[in-house]
Amino acid sequence: MTGVLLAAGVTLLGLLRVPRPWLPALACWWYRRLVRCLALDLSCRGAPVAGALLAANHVSWLDIPVLGGLAPLRFVSKAEVRQWPLVGWLATTAGTLFMQRGAHEATGMARRIRRHLQEGASVVIFPEGTTGDGRQLRRFHARLFASAEHDGAAVQPVAIRYGHGLEPDDTAPFVGDDTLLTHLWRVLRHPRLAVTVTFLPPLDAGRKGRRQLAESARAAIATQLAGHRGEAAAARADLPGRHKAGMLARRA
Repeated sequence: MTGVLLAAGVTLLGLLRVPRPWLPALACWWYRRLVRCLALDLSCRGAPVAGALLAANHVSWLDIPVLGGLAPLRFVSKAEVRQWPLVGWLATTAGTLFMQRGAHEATGMARRIRRHLQEGASVVIFPEGTTGDGRQLRRFHARLFASAEHDGAAVQPVAIRYGHGLEPDDTAPFVGDDTLLTHLWRVLRHPRLAVTVTFLPPLDAGRKGRRQLAESARAAIATQLAGHRGEAAAARADLPGRHKAGMLARRA
């Protein structure tokens, strides 16, 4: 309801041609509020680079409020989202860039992204092109990386992982025949869903073409996600030792 009221006000000001330089900060505030309402247990490592092209793995629609609440960001989304009831309107109001599928549209979108980067905005792309199950990374499509390959803009990989255990949490993936409402209900029934966002070191776009950038970003994210699994395994292996130490301390 807060989002609806804010979007209505923003839309009205837009119709009146009132400047809205505060819109990215307002969208960021609303995303943070949404994350709190969904009771997500969010932890963040690193920080987004201003004016960078952020390339993230894609698990769920939750990725957008999770990332959007951490900094003022613009997102590139598939055009179908614009038609979603209420959500499409909110996404449009927040400044989402919508893209039809196809090589010609990708070329035009890359030019639009480049303009935003040159203006100092940070833009998020999901190079897999669709959501995955959180376990395997799909191939990264390279076309949108063209927005950074000529101007030397920073390209920053971003790893998103849901869950604390050895395996990613099965609640988060928005895949298959899921609808937004059924998935939202599943998330609400699973409070404190853990999500970790890691902003990795930027890639040197000036020395790489779009395909190299896509492959390097994918490799960096894959390494980070594997590292999360290793951390969870180490924590589990350490549990017996900590339990034994606690027993000894209580006896002492």
